[in-house]
Amino acid sequence: MPANLSAGSAPFFLGCGAYKHHVPASVDHIIQRGEFLTAYTPYQPEIAQGTLQVMFEFQTQVARLLGTDVANASMYDGSTACWEAIGMARRITKRAKAILSGGLHPHYVSVANTMAKYTGDTLVTAVPELTAEPDTAKLIDLINDDTSCVVVQYPDILGRIADLSELAAACQAKKALLVAVVTEPVALGAIKSPGEMGADIVVGEGQSIGVGLQFGGPYVGLFGCKEKYVRQMPGRLTGETMDAEGKRGFVLTLSTREQHIRREKATSNICTSSVLCALAWSVHMTLLGEKGLRQLAALNHAGASAAADRLAQVPGVELVTPTFFNEFTLKLPKEARPVVRELADKGILAGVSLGRLYPGEGALENGLVVAVTETTTAEDVETLAAALQEVLA
Repeated sequence: MPANLSAGSAPFFLGCGAYKHHVPASVDHIIQRGEFLTAYTPYQPEIAQGTLQVMFEFQTQVARLLGTDVANASMYDGSTACWEAIGMARRITKRAKAILSGGLHPHYVSVANTMAKYTGDTLVTAVPELTAEPDTAKLIDLINDDTSCVVVQYPDILGRIADLSELAAACQAKKALLVAVVTEPVALGAIKSPGEMGADIVVGEGQSIGVGLQFGGPYVGLFGCKEKYVRQMPGRLTGETMDAEGKRGFVLTLSTREQHIRREKATSNICTSSVLCALAWSVHMTLLGEKGLRQLAALNHAGASAAADRLAQVPGVELVTPTFFNEFTLKLPKEARPVVRELADKGILAGVSLGRLYPGEGALENGLVVAVTETTTAEDVETLAAALQEVLA
């Protein structure tokens, strides 16, 4: 076996925040045009009308997808956007205790813990349990008058999908904010957006749309919120206006970054944004349109449902998550990490073992998270099922 096995050369079931989707060739063609390839922070923004319009269109699409009033012109990635949301909640509520769901990606939790060392925030964290239901009830019980925000992932790290309405109401009752994290934006073509269910801040990883796996980066962070919080939002906001001649134009409406006039009073020290990846995201989203996104989501869910049914037929394998989008968790009869390694030796990238994400957590070591997208074939699923049965025998 080679040291590296590329996503396109083997049956591929990896997910957990980075997904293999088809990206139309036209996306790569458009972002390599000279007007876009050097897209960066416009320091004389009124001159860079093309870049500003890209940002404006991106913001509009992100806000509609996440169900928020406004969205910024992108962040580095999902994990740093998640931390920025926690920092934003502290500024708004003047509180410093954030409650992080056990279903939040552990890498996102790790980034938040690293940053909290320097800000004084207290993070209440947990690990997921191999159960069908997410930890919504436990989160509600933890909210008190010291809580700045509750952070949940939607769908969560195990693939579970929670109704966030009750949690949003519980946060509102204690004047805390609800932060929702979306690592698979294609899911929002099939399920209700977090903003519709009352989330105050919605962040996410945009990689699934327009951006390839690329060995882990660069990716593009999504960030939206309610309009009343817009002045505490990190990054920058592009707006539409009219020039002196009455022509449509674009401007940097809000720019609270340290590189601009705010300096040490900035809401964030983010120094750039992933504009080229944001452009790729926006181009792909435009090509799909609402109807195309819904069709893509339906393909993902149908494929994942068929795969879950088939893999649950393997002796000893139990499906933990009865409801999901395109990612689900299996409980194997033995530790998942060596099983994944053995399947990789057979040329199959079978999924992400929970023991890898949560080392030392014995209750999770048999868990395997499997992702299925529109690129996964029925033959891929059958290959995995047959090999898994052989390895578990």
